[in-house]
Amino acid sequence: MRSNGVEAQVRAIAAVRGDGSATPDQIRQALRDVSGVRAWLASSEAALTKALATHVSFPERDVADCTRGSLHDAIKTTERSDTLDRSPALADALDRADITAEHVDEVTKTITSLDSDDQRAELIDRVDGGLLDVATAATVAEWRRRLAMEAKSIRRDDGVERLERQRRATRVRTWTDGEGMVCLSGRFDPITGRRLVARLDATTQSLFAEATPDTCPADPVEKQRHLQGLALAQLVNGEAPAGRSGRPEYVVVVDSSSPDGNGGPAVDFGLPVEVPYRVVADMAGDGNVHAVVVCNGVVLHAPGELDLGQTTRLANPAQRRALRALYRGCAIPGCGVRYDRCKLHHVTWWRHGGRTDLDNLLPLCAHHHTKVHDAGWDLTLGPNRQLTIRFPDGTVQATGPPTRQAA
Repeated sequence: MRSNGVEAQVRAIAAVRGDGSATPDQIRQALRDVSGVRAWLASSEAALTKALATHVSFPERDVADCTRGSLHDAIKTTERSDTLDRSPALADALDRADITAEHVDEVTKTITSLDSDDQRAELIDRVDGGLLDVATAATVAEWRRRLAMEAKSIRRDDGVERLERQRRATRVRTWTDGEGMVCLSGRFDPITGRRLVARLDATTQSLFAEATPDTCPADPVEKQRHLQGLALAQLVNGEAPAGRSGRPEYVVVVDSSSPDGNGGPAVDFGLPVEVPYRVVADMAGDGNVHAVVVCNGVVLHAPGELDLGQTTRLANPAQRRALRALYRGCAIPGCGVRYDRCKLHHVTWWRHGGRTDLDNLLPLCAHHHTKVHDAGWDLTLGPNRQLTIRFPDGTVQATGPPTRQAA
């Protein structure tokens, strides 16, 4: 414990605070002392909470009462205490004010996000085994990003076992609802699921590329679900037409503007979970793999023709893959519709001379596409695909370059 040092810091803070002639350097040092005192207080609060927990069954309530804070804050303190108890090195660093309480809280959040006790123990081992040196030199935001990369690495290392668990958890359930409709619900591991979805999408495209049945609902989302239901029925009954194989497509995104923590760019294999690279290699042999390199909203490399001019109104597969690398879903901020359910909109409209070029295309869901064409929303794109939306009432919303986490 560094209580003597804290006492000196408190006296120094008080002296500068009451000195109207203090220099900027003295004030900055006083602020650093405030941070040091705050870290010691957080360390002391965690230690006292741990001690209290040995005497009472619900220490959070007592902590909230004693600190005149909320129960939510007391629970956060208890979680911080538990994390420090698991990592003595982290506790010592906080007590020395080498890190802040917020650094500890980021470790707590990362521990919570992991899937198993073994993964959580691995993260603590990495923190105690040298990763803590990163925290002492990093801001909270930088530390958060580093922990996210460590968690990603841990999940990937554990990917084979998790994939086997997911395969064992494969289930299909059928039942009849109150209207007499037969319902299906299934859960599949991510690799099998991608294959199923690819086959279903290919069959839907083959069946309904030219025309759709009169039974389709008007709502675009419900229409797509209806068509996929019809396609699934034909697949199960062996009536689906020959044609596209439905090989799954993987768009591997290399983002040179996002480091991976090991001196290289971040690589996204387009899967909802981390899997080992050897599993990815096996998947590549079963599907069509396309690599796209992006940087700060700009496509640096993508296979295929990306600028079609006015030769066609429809975007080609190469353009769709390139935009998939930039956007997870609808480009309108806050919209959660995924990319596969979006239309590619001409920012400068086709009928106004807009070209079917990559820098004039933007993924929009059906709802926001209607807003642009029928409700007077005006969209413009900057050189790094910064999106500016001008609304009919004169208000303006602007965003930065798209990111893979935008949705």
